[in-house]
Amino acid sequence: MSTTTPDAGIPLLTEIIPGPAPVETRPAVPAATEVVKDEVTQLEERATSILEEEEWDRLEREIRERVLYQIIERVDFVLEQRVRDSLADVLQTAVEGLAEEIRGGLHVSMRDVVTRAVTHEITKLKSAKK
Repeated sequence: MSTTTPDAGIPLLTEIIPGPAPVETRPAVPAATEVVKDEVTQLEERATSILEEEEWDRLEREIRERVLYQIIERVDFVLEQRVRDSLADVLQTAVEGLAEEIRGGLHVSMRDVVTRAVTHEITKLKSAKK
């Protein structure tokens, strides 16, 4: 066997190698859901203790008025739009009917005027020949 001196950087099996330093552990943090539940419970307790019956009534009234106002605005808009659409249809029908009546009356008037004018001219020509 060869007798060589071991390298100083290579540990021997008989040497004890120190392990890694122990990791410092922090105390357990409560779960987020537990913290949130506790906060919600505290807020609910504060809300019920702070808001008295009159304040609840006032809050309910304000919310009701806001919702009613928003609904009324929307109903007004929809109603106005439907009335405009209906009026547009009715007015279009009325305008078409009126235009037909005027056109018919104008045709009759023009026919009468032209007939009279032609009759007058023919009469004038007949009397001029005699």
